[in-house]
Amino acid sequence: MFGTNGGAGGSWWIILIYIGLFAVLYFLLIRPNSKKKKQEQEMRNNIAIGDDITTIGGIQGRIIAVKEDEDAFVIETGPDRTKMKFKKWAISSVDTVKDTPAEKSKEDKLKELQEKREAKKAAKQAAKEEKEAKKNNE
Repeated sequence: MFGTNGGAGGSWWIILIYIGLFAVLYFLLIRPNSKKKKQEQEMRNNIAIGDDITTIGGIQGRIIAVKEDEDAFVIETGPDRTKMKFKKWAISSVDTVKDTPAEKSKEDKLKELQEKREAKKAAKQAAKEEKEAKKNNE
């Protein structure tokens, strides 16, 4: 069907199809899953005292201690302030909204870009003047 010269030409098509299927599976299944695991691990490593978290069991509380040597943390839950100790892998999400640096406004970005352009122009002009001075000295 694919090749008219027998079985040799058809085997290349099958190999190419398998390679294509593997590439599709990698980009649709494996890569996103590994990115998600990496983000979760980073989240778990960056917990701090005072963060509000939710565990994989649905328990919500505030972190009051982080024990790096045990890879664990202690949370305080409810109005009676019950303390519970969990392993870091039990964190489902960190609910504390942390302040992130504000993004630069468009005006700031434009000013920065203009300053860079002006600096480049000044450097080129200085190099050109230096070249001319060298030519005149020779």
